[in-house]
Amino acid sequence: MHPERTESPGTVTPLNEDGAAGRTTISSLVVQKVAGLAAREVGGVHALGGGGVSRAIGALRERIPGSGTVTTAGVAVEVGEKQTAIDLDVVVEYGARIADVARAVRRNVIGAVEQITGLEVIEVNISVNDIHLPGEEEPESTRVE
Repeated sequence: MHPERTESPGTVTPLNEDGAAGRTTISSLVVQKVAGLAAREVGGVHALGGGGVSRAIGALRERIPGSGTVTTAGVAVEVGEKQTAIDLDVVVEYGARIADVARAVRRNVIGAVEQITGLEVIEVNISVNDIHLPGEEEPESTRVE
C-alpha cells in the first residue's frame, strides 16, 4: 500500500469507488485548470482574475517560466473526497449581460468539472471584478530575462 501522495501546489483528493482494486486521486490544481478553461470558453468572458492591476501582474507572471499561474489565475477551489466548490473572479466584456454570462459560466464549469473529474460540483461562486471596455489597452507584454 502506498501512502497518499500530494502534488504541489494543491491537495490531492481520493476518488474511492466501491470494490475498486485501487485508488484514484485528483489534485486541486487539476480542478482549478479545468474550471478556468471552461470559464474562458464562455462568450462575454474577457479574462479571469482581478481588475487592471491584477491583469498586469498576471501578464508579467505569464512570462516567467514555470510560474503556473496562467491557467489558474482567478480560480480558487476547495476539493473534498467526492465534491468540490469553485470560486471565480471574472472580467466581463462591456455590453454583455452579466447575469447571462454568469449563468453560462456556471453551467459550463459545472459540466466540465463533473464530466472530466467525476467530482460533484456543489457551488460555483462568481465575482465580477471588472468590465473590459472596447479599445481598453491590455497590459504591454514585458519580457523578463
